[in-house]
Amino acid sequence: MQGDIRAQEPVTVRTFTQLFSSTPRGARLARRLVANRMDVWGFAYDSEASEDVSLVVAELAANAVRHGSVRGRSFRVRLVLRDGVVRVEVADGRTERLPVLREPDGEGGRGLVLVAALAERWGVEPRIGMAHKVVWAELLVGLGG
Repeated sequence: MQGDIRAQEPVTVRTFTQLFSSTPRGARLARRLVANRMDVWGFAYDSEASEDVSLVVAELAANAVRHGSVRGRSFRVRLVLRDGVVRVEVADGRTERLPVLREPDGEGGRGLVLVAALAERWGVEPRIGMAHKVVWAELLVGLGG
């Protein structure tokens, strides 16, 4: 007896993971390497997808450096591209400090507003019992090249 066998499309999942120093230089490097990775995945440097993902990484990396750094610990950037969605994850060592979306003021506060505007959704995984938390955002980017 033959069962109902349906051909499934293969799913391509691409990932990129890198540790960076918790410094402004590390945050700048994260943005540059992510733009390069997006280009490798078929999203040109000047494409909307690459610019949006790079901007989200820049904001989350800057927050990791400014609000999430712990002496002697790096922050990690991870990208996962699957089915036209890029998931950006930035992990830092300050588990007790969770990001809060608030109205921008003269001192700042624009970063998460930009992330929320560019992403389909975003959030925080506190990772209870772990030495880090993950701030993530998911962006629709299409299939690229």
